[in-house]
Amino acid sequence: MNFAIVGCGHIAKKHAEAISNINEAKLLAVCDKIPENMEYYQLKYNCLAYTDISELLKNNEIDVVNICTPSGSHANLCLLAAEAKKHIIVEKPMALTTEDADKIIDACKKNNVKLSVVHPNRFRPAVAELKKYINNEYFGKISHANATVRWNRNQDYYDQAPWRGTKAMDGGVLMNQAIHNLDLLYWFMGPIEEIQAYTATRFRKIESEDVAVAVLKFKDGSLGIVEAATTIYPRNLEESLSIFGETGSAVIGGVTANWFKHLAIEKLSQDEINEIIKKIEQDPYGTSGHQHIIEDMIHAIKEDRNPQVTGEDGKNAVKLVVGICKAAESRKIIKWDEI
Repeated sequence: MNFAIVGCGHIAKKHAEAISNINEAKLLAVCDKIPENMEYYQLKYNCLAYTDISELLKNNEIDVVNICTPSGSHANLCLLAAEAKKHIIVEKPMALTTEDADKIIDACKKNNVKLSVVHPNRFRPAVAELKKYINNEYFGKISHANATVRWNRNQDYYDQAPWRGTKAMDGGVLMNQAIHNLDLLYWFMGPIEEIQAYTATRFRKIESEDVAVAVLKFKDGSLGIVEAATTIYPRNLEESLSIFGETGSAVIGGVTANWFKHLAIEKLSQDEINEIIKKIEQDPYGTSGHQHIIEDMIHAIKEDRNPQVTGEDGKNAVKLVVGICKAAESRKIIKWDEI
């Protein structure tokens, strides 16, 4: 199947590399307003180059469009691609508002095209292993879960491009850095009932927050704690996800959440747990999450099924960020169903 990448910034290289690693995929075209940004892809992958997305979408050989532009532009580009009957893989976050997320989902349904949102952390070996045990109820009744992102993004990072840190195009630490961890938290724990939160802009000269804390109540009665920051000195410290249940507990951590820092499950012997931890340590990264998502899109099209990471999944992550920000702004408990 033929793929086109729209937006040739940093993340586009991950998409191009993933496409090149899949026998059933070909990078046919790239699109960027700045011609120089496309030269790398033209030279390495011998692909077509467009400065106008309207012209790219007229190419009937393109099957799937990968949207890799700044976050605030995702919605309009997805709508154009859907109307052109192209299947869509859109980088996180799929949109900056739940309204725009709904518009994208509706446009894809109306035009009968597949939609997948790039939340590649779901395919990390440790994350996939933990999800399996949660689904099989090895943890029993859950008491609470934690999602933590303690990273550094200095002022130079935000000054690299004028859209970074803006509310209109980027969002803050929740929408940009922590959204993958928030996606996993929702994926593990299920529907949310209430949110309470505080956010602040402490160090960086940006419109959006650089630190946020929130408390969640899930519909099953379990609780959640969110901590997200780009203010950690002097570099990224950790990303972690913790689950605490009646018959099991787990912590996935590291600078990026790739390793089991703790795993205890009543139904598994210590030897079995040690084997799981050892297996993850031997290959903590596994196959690229982007490659998983692109391969899955190919199979979803061929089998006429939903992709593994759907538009609804992407919307839930956006909705959680929006809910945390609303709770912080209003200093009130925000009901999930009212977001």
